[in-house]
Amino acid sequence: MYLAQDWKDYECIDCGQGMKYERWGDIYLLRPDPQAIWDYSSQKMKPDAKYSRSNTGGGAWEYYSKLPESWTVSWRELTFMIKPMGFKHTGLFPEQAANWAWMMELIRNAGRDIKVLNLFGYTGGATVACAAAGASVCHVDAAKNMVAQCKENMSLSGLRERPVRYIVDDCVKFVNREIRRGNKYDAIIMDPPSYGRGPGGEVWKLEDELYGFVSLCSQVLSDKPLFVLINSYTTGLQPIVLKNILTKVIASRFGGRVEADEVALPVTRGGIVLPCGASGRFVLK
Repeated sequence: MYLAQDWKDYECIDCGQGMKYERWGDIYLLRPDPQAIWDYSSQKMKPDAKYSRSNTGGGAWEYYSKLPESWTVSWRELTFMIKPMGFKHTGLFPEQAANWAWMMELIRNAGRDIKVLNLFGYTGGATVACAAAGASVCHVDAAKNMVAQCKENMSLSGLRERPVRYIVDDCVKFVNREIRRGNKYDAIIMDPPSYGRGPGGEVWKLEDELYGFVSLCSQVLSDKPLFVLINSYTTGLQPIVLKNILTKVIASRFGGRVEADEVALPVTRGGIVLPCGASGRFVLK
């Protein structure tokens, strides 16, 4: 299990009945989580805001306190902007700190310059972490506002001058262009959606597309890739699936080591952990 640690500004206090009760700095949020199918450890909760799903799809935030439009939280030396968004999101996935720590250690111990490609990069948690560790990063996401928030997170962490390329584009199309250009990367991070549609109506379904996409991305890896990370939040997609894909596509070509496991958050009450998806990791060493 990859357990997110070293958080001081974030805490999963409790979870149950399809919800999780969290502290983001000094602001408390109650958000849906379909994995929390048990009862709460305690009914003592006083959220500043709650996100409720609609029976017809989507949902909305209900505010019990006057909150700022956005605020910041820090993990280790990194700082991120938090902003309640649609579909229950806050602009950050705190469980990914488990992967940030892993990537930062690899980059700092590499003994060489590392060039990272972050695909479906969202608001740039991984981009900020890799840049802070000394890598140059190409951050790609199809949503312009998400890329803009990545830039803001870089600034908040004092990393504005780090070598980061910010690309607003479809990830598949971008990788195809990088192949034609002959560009190579020492590490690839990908956090593909479970389901989506491209600008031309193209349908993306992770189970159908992931193997082919990883195969495509393998063509932009350098001769000695440092790592490849695949994140999945698709319910029912087991970690061993990610391990098998990385073994067949990446390790079969470069050697190295492959592992995969669930990503989880420690829960303060009840002595449990909350599962938050899966990650597959390839490392050359």
